[in-house]
Amino acid sequence: MRRSALPHRSRACDGILDPGAEESEDCAMAISAARASARPMRADARRNYDRLLNEARTAFAEHGTDASLEDIARRAGVGIGTLYRHFPNRHALMNAVFQEALSSLITRSRELAGAERPCRGLVEWLGAIITHAGEYRGLAQALMSTSRDETSALAQCNVPLREAGAVLLARAQAGGDVRSDVSIDDLMKLTNAIALAAEQSPDDPELAERLLMLTLQGLKGPNAEGC
Repeated sequence: MRRSALPHRSRACDGILDPGAEESEDCAMAISAARASARPMRADARRNYDRLLNEARTAFAEHGTDASLEDIARRAGVGIGTLYRHFPNRHALMNAVFQEALSSLITRSRELAGAERPCRGLVEWLGAIITHAGEYRGLAQALMSTSRDETSALAQCNVPLREAGAVLLARAQAGGDVRSDVSIDDLMKLTNAIALAAEQSPDDPELAERLLMLTLQGLKGPNAEGC
């Protein structure tokens, strides 16, 4: 197959296609899954995919993102091999589960990009990320640990979020509401850290909001009235 027929991939996966280079098992599985996903699914394969996704959502909500993949496959009525054909590793499954929330966050960022008070729009969006990251125990930690790992399937979540947030941050900085030396990577790490702290303190439902407000105090620029 020609390289141009494959989806975009990280440079870390080059060894799989370049003769003589060292092969990476994770990248091999990712590329194999990408090739498979490019082909239309048969009706039975689509049913299996949907059942696995539904059971994964339930299992992640009940047990966190480290829920047993074998149990997810069993509850979906398929073998573990079928699960791995659709989702070559845990992060691929997590990425698929998070797509609905990701779409919602991207849509909301576009709406807030036209907010009259850019800083308020940025704060609302960061709060929404914290809320979504807290829906599944372990998701915030996974997003944080893979924030710069282009070989992880979760990059399909991290990259669009960074790009969407960068637009909101730039508007808030242009108005002087947020310090110019703050980066979107800073904010993504902070929001994931807040979500992780809130996850570990379930008896304090207001913790995430308090931590976000405290964080914002350190981000304020010279014209921070808009926040």
